[in-house]
Amino acid sequence: MKERLQKIISAAGIASRRHAEKLITAGRVSIDGIVVNELGLKADAKRNIIRIDGKIISVEKTNLYIALNKPTGFVTTMSDPQKRPTVVDLLNAVPERVYPVGRLDYDSAGLLLLTNDGDFAQKVQHPRFQIPKVYRVKIQGRLSKEELKKLSQGIKLSDGVFKPENIQMEKINDRSCWLRLTLKEGKNRIIRRGFEASSHRVTRLVREAIGEIKLGNLKEGSWRYLTKKETNRLLNNALNKNE
Repeated sequence: MKERLQKIISAAGIASRRHAEKLITAGRVSIDGIVVNELGLKADAKRNIIRIDGKIISVEKTNLYIALNKPTGFVTTMSDPQKRPTVVDLLNAVPERVYPVGRLDYDSAGLLLLTNDGDFAQKVQHPRFQIPKVYRVKIQGRLSKEELKKLSQGIKLSDGVFKPENIQMEKINDRSCWLRLTLKEGKNRIIRRGFEASSHRVTRLVREAIGEIKLGNLKEGSWRYLTKKETNRLLNNALNKNE
């Protein structure tokens, strides 16, 4: 059966559909020896020979779903031109290639999901599925009641609105404070940019939950497999949000 090329690549656990599209347009993919660089092309994974950078891909695999407690100082990519440590470096014992679902920037820590299931990755990270993510954030200075109200109403940024939900003050010091908040969007560094727009620099950011999956007692730099119940809940919640 013929399917879109990016879907086949994603199903093979090579990359998310979005990244697969970049591989195609970059001319790194071939079908039966012919290099392709146009989106929308279809192929049959069982009949056609599909290669990425000259290596044949296979769709026969075991789907893996992983929760990692990402430390700061690691980039959320498969490789880094600057030779910085990547989250993949923390997964040496994983038997198959997996890739991150969404991102946590270099200076942020906490819960990161990784998988080789492209459909799962698409549903969890795509904005339309509205999967809530919970963060603990330490900022410089204190937030006034007026500032908290403005944050709840939304802060305009160049690429949209930063509008956290369920903002709670957890700890207040002389020069800083800790907050807990929920987001259903994943724009690049949106929490840091949102608070900077309110004149408060983020000094620590930890993601504690994605949907019903919680960081819990998972040690920094450690990982575990998700249970079938956890993956099913995430997928069911995503499907319900899309109805």
